[in-house]
This record gives sequence, C-alpha cells and structure tokens, in this order.
Amino acid sequence: MTDLVLVLGDQLSPDLPSLRQTRPEEADILMVEALSETDYVWHHRKKMVLIFSAMRHFSRALENDGRRVIHHRLDQERPCADFADAIGRALATRPYDRLIITEPGEWRLRREFETWQDRFGLPVVILEDDRFLCSHARFDAWAEGRKQLRMEYFYREMRRETGLLMEGDKPAGGKWNYDAENRKPVVDDLFMPRPHSVEPDAITREVLDMVATRFPDGFGDLEPFRFAVTAEEAEAALDHFIAAALAEFGPYQDAMLRGESFLWHSVFSAYINIGLLDPLAVCQRVEAAWQAGNVPLNSAEGFIRQIIGWREYVRGIYWREGPDYVHRNALGAKRPLPDFYWSGETDMACLSAAIGQTRREAYAHHIQRLMVTGTFALIAGVDPHALHEWYLAVYIDAFEWVEAPNVIGMSQFADGGLLGSKPYAASGAYIDRMSDYCGTCRYKVKDKTGPDSCPFNSLYWDFLDRNDGTLRGNPRLGPVYRNWDRMDEAKRQAYRDRARDVLDAL
Repeated sequence: MTDLVLVLGDQLSPDLPSLRQTRPEEADILMVEALSETDYVWHHRKKMVLIFSAMRHFSRALENDGRRVIHHRLDQERPCADFADAIGRALATRPYDRLIITEPGEWRLRREFETWQDRFGLPVVILEDDRFLCSHARFDAWAEGRKQLRMEYFYREMRRETGLLMEGDKPAGGKWNYDAENRKPVVDDLFMPRPHSVEPDAITREVLDMVATRFPDGFGDLEPFRFAVTAEEAEAALDHFIAAALAEFGPYQDAMLRGESFLWHSVFSAYINIGLLDPLAVCQRVEAAWQAGNVPLNSAEGFIRQIIGWREYVRGIYWREGPDYVHRNALGAKRPLPDFYWSGETDMACLSAAIGQTRREAYAHHIQRLMVTGTFALIAGVDPHALHEWYLAVYIDAFEWVEAPNVIGMSQFADGGLLGSKPYAASGAYIDRMSDYCGTCRYKVKDKTGPDSCPFNSLYWDFLDRNDGTLRGNPRLGPVYRNWDRMDEAKRQAYRDRARDVLDAL
C-alpha cells in the first residue's frame, strides 16, 4: 500500500496526525506552494515568506528523517494552480491507494477536500487535527444547551482538563482570571525588550527574492524579515520571551505606545498557528516559569488564557457555526472598508500607528486590532465581511479559524452576541487612557464635537443611535443608553452632525 499525504503550509508539525499514521516506506508526502493560496485574499508579503520558507525547511527536515517528499514550489517552471492540480500530477506519475489529509483550518478548503474522493476516484481520509487541545466533539458537548457561549466558562474547563495553574481542583492563587491586574498603561521610559530575531538563511533569502519578484505590488514591507522558520528557531523565540518579556506581559498587555510595535508581547502566535510550536508545551513552559518564581501569576495566567482559553474557544466557535459565519452581519453594516486601512494614510494617530505598523511588521497586538482598527470599523458601520478579509490578509498569524470569530464575533458583533456579550464600541477616551497616541494627533480627544474633535467620540454615540433598535435591549448597554437619553436634543444632534461629516469624508 502506498498513500499520498497532503501537508498544508500551516501543518508543519512532525506529529501531524496524517504523518503519525503513515509509515515512511508506505507514503509519499505532498507539499504545495499553490498559486490559489496566494490570491484568494491578499496576503502580507512577510506572511508569504514565513509560510513558504517554513514549508521548504520542513520539507527538508522530513527528507532527512527518511520521508519521500514531493514539493511543488511557486518558483518552479510550471507552478501548481491549486492543490487539486498537484494531486492530479501525483496520480499521473504513480497509483496511490489513499489520499490522507489532516483537516484544514478553513471551511473553504474542507468543502473542496470533501469532493476529491469522487473527483480522483480513490479513498480520501480526512483526519481531525488533534494538535488542538479541544476536539470538535468536546467543544460541541460543552456548548450544547447553553444559551450563551462565554469564553470564561470554557477556559475554566480547559484549566481543569490540562491541570495548568491548578492547585487541586482550585485555580492557583484562588482566582481564575487576573485581567483586572493586566490593564496598565505604559510610559516610554521603561525598558522595552525586543522579540527574538532570526537572520534569514539561504532558503529564506531565496523565498524573499521570489516574493519580491512575483508580488512587487503586494501588501506590506518585505524587509527586514526576522521571523523564525524552523521549530528550533521558534523554540529560541519562546526561550527569549520567557526570559525577557513574560514577567511584564501581564500588566502591560493592553498598552500601546508610539514607536514601540511589540512591547512585552511574544510575537510568536504565527509559529503556533503553522505548527512550529506546540500550544500545550508552550503553556507548560510558562507555568514552569511561574512555579520557579521567575514570573508573577497574573502574567502567566494572562498568557495561558490566550492559548488554552481564547485560541481553543474561537476555533470551536468557527467549526461549530459553519461556513456562513463569516457572512453574518447582525447590525446590517454596509460601509466599504476605508482606503486608509491599506495605506495607513489618515490623520487619526492611533489608526495611522496601528496600520503603519501592520504594513511594516505584519503584526499588531490584540488591543490595536480590537480597540483601534476594529472599534473604528464597528462604530463607522464598515461591512464586517470586508473587514474580515482585511484582517485575514494583513496579519502574519491570521488563519480563518482564528481570525473570523475574532473579527465577526468579538470585534464587530456581527454574530449578534453569540461570542461577545456587547459590542466593543468605545470613544477616544479608551485609546487616550491606554496609549500615548492622542498627544500627537491632529484631532483633540477631549473635544466631543466640532471639526477638531476626535472622530471616535461622535462615531461612538452615532453608532449607538443608529443601532438603537438592535442594541438598546442589551443589558450591558442600558446605562449607556440612559446617558444618551439624558442629553438634550441639541447635544445629540451635534454628535450626529459631526459623525455625518466624518463618515462623508471616508
């Protein structure tokens, strides 16, 4: 028996189910840098380099372990149009008994793969991706019968099941969540660590040249490129984060600072998402650092929650809700995505900083995404699907299973509250409190209306007014609507007028 095993660019783990369940002498490994995967949405050019270089390094590692690998490169004379093209070429060279695949991270590919048995006339085995801690069945069992699928309760289940930060059947320190301690603004005279940096080797340099040639007008800067592309390099990034940044990650994880793109963030979510780091092993390393007294509990808990809580939770939501989830639009938002989301050319300092950083680094941390680019799109009424495609395109760690629930659900409230209890709408005051952006902005965050006022201020109230019929009944927004009701009509109209001017200018 000879199997053909397709390994995708975000499945670069030696313990991938499809690799574990096949013997080297009985399987050919197929890896494909497919044209179709470069243009179904735009991709940041650094993301292309990361995935293609990591694929080439992984391919070589498999060969060194005795595996037979067929690797179709994008820069070969006749690159593969898509995965089906590559499979057809493989079947034309020799017969295979089965095609084995570990499930992809997108409904788009899952539905395509399910057609292949009829298309190619051989059995297609799609294995569940058990690199995640919570299986589909386990998540569905947790979700079944619940009126609200809140992450906090799911997270507690994952803590109990993994034993992470547990003291018997109680959470370490007596609390499940230390978020209240993790909302400090940062000042610019503190020492800032830098993420681990890797000098591109010959393979990565070859991929950089290929992407520069094939995608000269693609989104984002290519250089400098300092991302890890092997498991060994990713482990070094983990070591560096634990030693240099984890201790302060907790209190400052929501802070934003001009000129500082990374602060104390790990910047290795992409490594976990493509398989270079194992999520449970990462959390165990963080827990060990806390147990050794090297980091405080609030930092260890805050980091671990992002992985075994939020990461696993949004994946469960994505697969449970089905392929139509990305098209939900509970608030009926229809405005096109403003052009400055691609260029970064806007007088709003917070958006200019977050988008400019995204163009340079293919990275912005979760508060820049949620409370700056996400909140502006929400209160401006931007089409959530257009915003979803933007996030999928511009961030190096964005894959649909993790990105879509974060955007459609948490950021844009487009799922009607399935994921979040209220919209993450905010005025400029939040950004002023958590950053130093407002001090250099052309707009005045203290001004509520008028031509120089911060656009977030008027858009916030206008958003609530526009969506009164949908949102007024939300119990968490009751006090906000009571404040709106107490305003005199002239003040409310001033907010509406300023918001109209802002929206017209978009």
